Amino acid sequence: MVLLSVPEITLPLTNPVVKFFVILLIILVAPILLNRLKIPSILGLIFAGAVIGPHGVNLLLRDSGIILSGTAGLLYIMFLAGLEMDLAEFRRNRTKSLVFGLYTFLIPMVLGIVAGLYVLKFSVLTSVLLASMFASHTLIAYPALSKLGVAKIKAVNIAVGGTMITDTLALLVLAVIVGMVGGEIGPGFWARLSLSVLAFGLIVLLLFPIIGRWFLKKYEDNVSQYIFILVMVFLGAVLAEAAGVEAIIGAFLSGLALNRLIPSTSALMNRIVFVGNAVFIPFFLIGVGMLVDYRAFFQDAETIRVAAIMTGVATLAKFLAAWLTQKTFRFSADERRVIFGLSNAQAAATLAAVLIGYNVIVSQTASGEPIRLLGDSILNGTIVMIFITCTMATISAQKGGTNIALAESSLIERSESIHDERILIPVSNPHTIDELISLSAIIKSKNNSKNLFVLNVVNPDDGYETDSRARKLLEKSTITASSADISLNQLLRYNRSVANGIINAAKENHITDLVMGLHRQSVISESFPGKLAGIVLEKSNMTTFIYRAAQPIATIKRHLIVVPENAEHEIGFPLWLAKVWNIQQNTGARLKFYVSENTKRIVEEAQSGYPFEATCILFNDWADFLILARDVKPDDNLIVVLSRDNKPSHHPEMKNIPHYLDKYFHSNSYILIYPMQIGFSDRDAIDLTNPSLLGPIQKLDEMQKMMAGLFRKK
Repeated sequence: MVLLSVPEITLPLTNPVVKFFVILLIILVAPILLNRLKIPSILGLIFAGAVIGPHGVNLLLRDSGIILSGTAGLLYIMFLAGLEMDLAEFRRNRTKSLVFGLYTFLIPMVLGIVAGLYVLKFSVLTSVLLASMFASHTLIAYPALSKLGVAKIKAVNIAVGGTMITDTLALLVLAVIVGMVGGEIGPGFWARLSLSVLAFGLIVLLLFPIIGRWFLKKYEDNVSQYIFILVMVFLGAVLAEAAGVEAIIGAFLSGLALNRLIPSTSALMNRIVFVGNAVFIPFFLIGVGMLVDYRAFFQDAETIRVAAIMTGVATLAKFLAAWLTQKTFRFSADERRVIFGLSNAQAAATLAAVLIGYNVIVSQTASGEPIRLLGDSILNGTIVMIFITCTMATISAQKGGTNIALAESSLIERSESIHDERILIPVSNPHTIDELISLSAIIKSKNNSKNLFVLNVVNPDDGYETDSRARKLLEKSTITASSADISLNQLLRYNRSVANGIINAAKENHITDLVMGLHRQSVISESFPGKLAGIVLEKSNMTTFIYRAAQPIATIKRHLIVVPENAEHEIGFPLWLAKVWNIQQNTGARLKFYVSENTKRIVEEAQSGYPFEATCILFNDWADFLILARDVKPDDNLIVVLSRDNKPSHHPEMKNIPHYLDKYFHSNSYILIYPMQIGFSDRDAIDLTNPSLLGPIQKLDEMQKMMAGLFRKK
């Protein structure tokens, strides 16, 4: 009997277990080793692919498995670019994206055609196709910028938007050239192409969000949600190919379509990014490296010449496009580096174009040898160009992104000195834990990664079972938060009064924000806020959020914020406004404020300096609160800003709001906000040494300075 057998090792490797082990080992080790040499991990994976590939030591073949995984990784990169894009910022900068897209398409096209015709002596069709290869690019450096936390800055948004434009145009040029060679160009060709692309775009951008919102509302299983997202990505890619354009366009548009449904702070987004960076994207980078053939440098002088000209023209064209964009919009040198890094890498679309052109037979020689639209020298030169441009792009993007991230971190440190945010989440019902943590993750500041606390208050007179149940709730909360890459501090307190337990825990931990929950089936009593919330509101001064979720917050289309008159006269005004701003930033849902004239002016001033997507409607009559029912739609969330008694923004009609919410808005989610409320008349009563209030804020008229710290310019 054979107890142990050693798998036969031959090169290239054929055993699937050994092959997968080798690839995983490379994904683990290559970035670590090369990071010590200050080489970006992306380059490490490309270099490793070149070493182990068929043109290196021939350890692995670039077979169907590598191609399949690499294709998935490429689509993943494009999907993440669309998913992480700040749509509000994109809309504000769509003209800039269009300008950059035209720069980065037209300049390579012109230089490429000139180089092809007059330097390389190619035909017109070959030169145009070669130029379209220079015009397209792949967002190889995007994962590195995402890790640095600068994926949402203006330069990245413009570069990603421009990528969609130039890649679409370049791939359309490819389709037209192939059609011309095949004799298919005519009125019917243009009609079919136009209608198919239009239908594809409408299906993805209009239908995908509807399907996505329905699924995410109906199914909350983590695995099902992730698989659904993958299905939508590849469905978009299939529809793109059916329409006659490359699959990467479909993946990118799928990301845009699902953008608003997957908050950047959600557990689902964390899973998507994690799996992509851990598996799919490394497979793609290794596959790109396997294309590199070092022997081409030594076997054929023509290949070296063509590769040098192609690389030089493509790099020069992309640099000129980035430089013109910098000068046109007055960007910094680091922003130019980021734009150049994102647009210089030639990979996916370029590879698709050269392979298609290589397989197109134009004619034959007298001896029967095929004359290809793109010959062997261009094919080999393209592989060299891909490696060099990916290297240059990664270094440029990494340098610019690092500098920008360091500058941003200094802004974050200044905002921390202005307001030390600490959020407390009391939990008692296991059915509301996910909702409370989701809301807390969305409203928290970007830099707050450690100051979230989850609390359970236990009556010391209760038995062991109650204590055990409380600890399990805290553990469940921690697990839920960790899936979104959020660290929770667990607090277990023993107190006969739950309200006093919350208040004491808040004081001891200098809590600034309290997030409490109501189950979606709960009905607010007429005596709301009730005994528990009433005591907490009376004896504390935290910004308090009381949340009832009728549906996942990620599926909300709009947030309707009802603000009382004189709300701006209270010191907590910029604090809750910043939290609402974070909701819009992290979910992309639209904001609609119902405010008085003075509050409207202040909100619009904040909006002009620190952009967020919102509209303001004048609203003063709280006695006619039900007029809002005309505006509220099924996927809307109501945010009602209330006030404690005898404070500047308190209104007698506020006592009726709970009844209205239960009777007329019960099918909607809502959040009741009780701001930190110390009015102007209470100036002398402010305890400026109490960290649970405002830390170093010295006076109420410094509201604008405080808002500058809370609302960081992008």
